[in-house]
Amino acid sequence: MTPAETPILFNVPTLIGNELDYVRRAVEQGHTSAAGPFSRWAGEVLREAHGAADVLLTTSCTAALEMAAMLLDARDGDTVIIPSFTFVSTALAFAREGFRIVFADIEPSTLGIDPRHVAELIDDTTRAVVAVHYGGIAADLPGLQQAVRGRPIDLVEDNAHGLFASFRGRILGTFGRLATLSFHETKNFTCGEGGALLLNREEDVDRAHVLFHKGTDRRAFLLGQVDKYSWQDLGSSFGLCDLNAAYLLAQLEAKEEILARRRAVFDGYARLLEPRAEELGLVLPRVPPGDLPGYHLYYVLLPDRPTRDRVMAAMRAAGVMATFHYVPLHSSPGGRRFAARPTDCPVTDDVGGRLLRLPFHNALDEPDLERVVAALLDALD
Repeated sequence: MTPAETPILFNVPTLIGNELDYVRRAVEQGHTSAAGPFSRWAGEVLREAHGAADVLLTTSCTAALEMAAMLLDARDGDTVIIPSFTFVSTALAFAREGFRIVFADIEPSTLGIDPRHVAELIDDTTRAVVAVHYGGIAADLPGLQQAVRGRPIDLVEDNAHGLFASFRGRILGTFGRLATLSFHETKNFTCGEGGALLLNREEDVDRAHVLFHKGTDRRAFLLGQVDKYSWQDLGSSFGLCDLNAAYLLAQLEAKEEILARRRAVFDGYARLLEPRAEELGLVLPRVPPGDLPGYHLYYVLLPDRPTRDRVMAAMRAAGVMATFHYVPLHSSPGGRRFAARPTDCPVTDDVGGRLLRLPFHNALDEPDLERVVAALLDALD
């Protein structure tokens, strides 16, 4: 890196439209806590996009996953099948509610949970399967349906990466009983910290609101169904404050621009890397025909872990902040502690050691992409 070159950061949050104006309006309107007007407006945008029974904006995707786990009502001995290649929150939320975790391997093509392994792992204790749409590319949803084969096992979609992505024309987040979204600063649509729980069954709505309102029937009170509200169930302070919701609404309104910018980054990396990928032993993301990805990230799989680590160090020395991703959960101390039983996840072990994520954010332009790819290729040559 020459003195004149500034680093290309892995992520840079960007203002797109009315974010600051909406935050000011939220303050001026006097409702800055949860369940305010901007929360309702942003939630309605998401509800209409997904055709959901309801959408609850939460403080994080972790909080949304915790609510999902609570709605499943763990019974003694229940297990949940979760991909080992995911962020810790996907497993932690269910472990906190008393579920034992069964870690499944991933497919090498989509890096989503492997339905064949899921089919092998399902037994009488299985309560749910969690599909993570890695990078905003859909997991094998028909394969998961076949693995479950009509048994009373719920599908939960951890769609932190794939807001507005689709599988064969159907938007992700609509396939499971429940789905979660993330608006963390690294995500496509952000408010710094935030998330959402999508309720796809009407019968989950009432209890979800009780959990959301700290275990009280506050919603029923506001609807005039009871004359006062009181403590009814478990719950917590899950709601997203209206300042964050105001920022988020502006981002959601700029959906087309944000997705277009991110698609340009994704396609730009592909265009620059594909001519040399085979020669250099690189594996690039593959989007199944007919699917629309979320354009959340771009990764390359290097030939082996030592090469990945060497290339990442060289790119960082050149001012390009590439990074790795998940450390497999099945081999982590927490994963071993909360697992129902040991499982083998060889693809996860392999991918976790070879995957390198390239800088990816809305402000990257063509010269930035060329510099990132040049740093990667220089490190490999």
